[in-house]
Amino acid sequence: MNQSHPQSINPAGGRIALLQACWHRDIVDQAVGACRDELVRLGVADNVIERHEVPGSLEIPLQAQLLAKSGRFDAILAFGLVVDGGIYRHDFVASTVLDAMMRIQLETEVPILSCVLTPQRFHESEEHHGFFHQHFLVKGREAAEACHATLANVARARAAA
Repeated sequence: MNQSHPQSINPAGGRIALLQACWHRDIVDQAVGACRDELVRLGVADNVIERHEVPGSLEIPLQAQLLAKSGRFDAILAFGLVVDGGIYRHDFVASTVLDAMMRIQLETEVPILSCVLTPQRFHESEEHHGFFHQHFLVKGREAAEACHATLANVARARAAA
């Protein structure tokens, strides 16, 4: 990815919200922390990044909508881990959350990026916890890079309008 970036990726002077579901907090914290660190590395001031929490991934869309409608945020990054507990519900949760986030960002024109992951297989074992701890570090950095690129694209589009 191109490492050059504008001095401010928050052209409206807004903030970036990191919205975290708390199920599997120890794993999801990895992505949130890595994202924050990468945003700062990319030139975002740490004091414009706000962390918000909700109980689970199904609660992300409402909180994302409230944050987007507040007018305070240039972007919202959502983080969660939806696991297959042996029933169909994880597919429903993942689809519902992603569909709602897409609708909200299109309605509000505030980018909402998803780092709500649904692994095909997840087991409550030390090996899987270790793998996903590392995997969520990577995904957090990727979410920050996507946020940076999205905000730059939005700024260019608004300037051209």
